[in-house]
Amino acid sequence: MPGLLPAGEPVPTDGSLPASARARVGERGFGVYVHVPFCASRCGYCDFNTYTADELGGGASREGYADTVLAELALAARVLGDTPPRQVETVFVGGGTPTLLPADELARILDAIDSTWGLAGDVEVTTEANPESVSPASLKQLRAAGYTRISLGMQSAAPGVLAVLDRRHRAGRATDAAREARDAGFDHVNLDLIYGTPGERAEDFAASLDQVVAAGVDHVSAYALIVEDGTRLAARMRRGELPYPDDDVAADRYLAAEAALDAAGFSWYEVSNWARTPAARCRHNLLYWTGGDWWGLGPGAHSHVGGVRWWNVKHPTAYARRLTAGESPALAREVLTADETRMEDVMLRLRLATGLPLDVLDDAGRTAADRAVADGLLAAPAHAAGRAVLTLRGRLLADAVVRDLLP
Repeated sequence: MPGLLPAGEPVPTDGSLPASARARVGERGFGVYVHVPFCASRCGYCDFNTYTADELGGGASREGYADTVLAELALAARVLGDTPPRQVETVFVGGGTPTLLPADELARILDAIDSTWGLAGDVEVTTEANPESVSPASLKQLRAAGYTRISLGMQSAAPGVLAVLDRRHRAGRATDAAREARDAGFDHVNLDLIYGTPGERAEDFAASLDQVVAAGVDHVSAYALIVEDGTRLAARMRRGELPYPDDDVAADRYLAAEAALDAAGFSWYEVSNWARTPAARCRHNLLYWTGGDWWGLGPGAHSHVGGVRWWNVKHPTAYARRLTAGESPALAREVLTADETRMEDVMLRLRLATGLPLDVLDDAGRTAADRAVADGLLAAPAHAAGRAVLTLRGRLLADAVVRDLLP
């Protein structure tokens, strides 16, 4: 969850939503996101809304955090009132490092979501984790509590790359944790990679891919390093201590990821995500990418219900203070227009392997799609069938393709 929040209009103190939004909740599915903002240390590249114990000082702490989240859940139940979602299809606990909370606290949050709205029989329940924050025992507790999927931050198998990123885990710990999660009975296990870090060699990334495949996971996410303002990594680059990422190197790494993962039986389903089977795809993220609804619990968390999007205050202390006062923790919101919804639909769905129908585009967009086919950026067979689907080259230039297709 990025550190910067957009501007928007004020939110009623009781968090109430327009009747039109409540009437539409769950039309494209409903999920719950839970943000846990605590980290043992801050990685040099991270600008997410997270806090170490030193950064929090005497303010909010992990103790009692679950109770604060449950207070927002109770407010959410009041806001949706007699038009609740049919059932919760996905739950995603992110951070930060959610597994810094005791497993029984994460279980309590999940139980409360179930009591409030009901979990679907085939619900997907994901937690993120840093490799050093889990053990075989805690993983078994989480699985017994109903967590079905875990996403582990590996980033790289190269010790030097981990050092540049300020990652605390030793090389090899992430794949060990992935095997422990499989042994604990998790249905799906994901490993996250970052490529293009200064100093990373082609053989370093190849070794990372080899270790991911050998770990037996069924999902891989791979993202190019993005240097965010305000981070330690950005400061080091400004001082000339490290070079900035190279776009050509990033493209080479992406092609290497596609080749290695495809050879190992993975298929891409979103530009930065590969899965062994359709069942292994992250359904919660697909909910985001296909315009579904979700309620985001926690400081800085974003929500989207029936065309209304809002975001909570960032700091855990301010978040808790508002809920203690019986007020919504939402900082601001925006009611999306039909044009804004359509534009976001194009931006997100074009990144999916399923693409989007050409009739979503206006005349200029369809003309741009014709050019993109001629340039090898969109697949010709899919285009002939009425869909815009990125080719491998198109994935490398996905942002540019999106810009061309939009007004």
